[in-house]
Amino acid sequence: MKGLIPVSLLAATMFAAPAAAQDQGIGAGDVLLRVRGIVVAPNEDSGSILPAFPGEGVSVDNAVMPEIDFTYMATDNVGFELIASTTKHTASGVTGTTGSVGELAKTWVLPPTLTAQYHFNPKGAIRPYIGAGINYTIFWNEEATPALESAVGPTSVKMDDSFGWAAQVGIDIDITPKVFLNLDVKYIDMDTTAHIDTTAAGMQNVDIDLDPLVFGIGFGIRL
Repeated sequence: MKGLIPVSLLAATMFAAPAAAQDQGIGAGDVLLRVRGIVVAPNEDSGSILPAFPGEGVSVDNAVMPEIDFTYMATDNVGFELIASTTKHTASGVTGTTGSVGELAKTWVLPPTLTAQYHFNPKGAIRPYIGAGINYTIFWNEEATPALESAVGPTSVKMDDSFGWAAQVGIDIDITPKVFLNLDVKYIDMDTTAHIDTTAAGMQNVDIDLDPLVFGIGFGIRL
């Protein structure tokens, strides 16, 4: 019996070691679920908001929202991430007459983005990654502000959906074998045309490049 105890302990150690190694990091077939808080910071550039006000573009404010994403690991190093979130943004005049009006229009933005990622050090506790992919942005519930309608009369706003590319860098840091901290930054190529129909000036089309940076921090779990 005394001889069996060391043998049993050795056998338990031999079987436990592979299990512990398997629980370390990520691997092919894993599904990662992350929940982040994000800041969407547009780098906007636009044409004139109305021909009557040449050179008067718009600025678009930042937005803070929760985001959820799923990553499927096709191999130990290569994964595919799909994010889902929606944010609300306000476009405001910058200078001159539209600057004095202030807030001009508001819209909700839904930008589902799919990226292919390369994960460095997949079996380690600290796992940086890079990614690139595509984005399709849906603008919804667009509306003119009371301030704009007060200046030019009843106004309707419609924004074209956008299709573009995306790039990202990030890092996962293990807290437990299954739970990790995540830091992530994305750049999204996002361009739209705003169709503004006003009582005073009729239909006007304004090209807007949004091209936001998306900063995220949150937690993830290996399912």
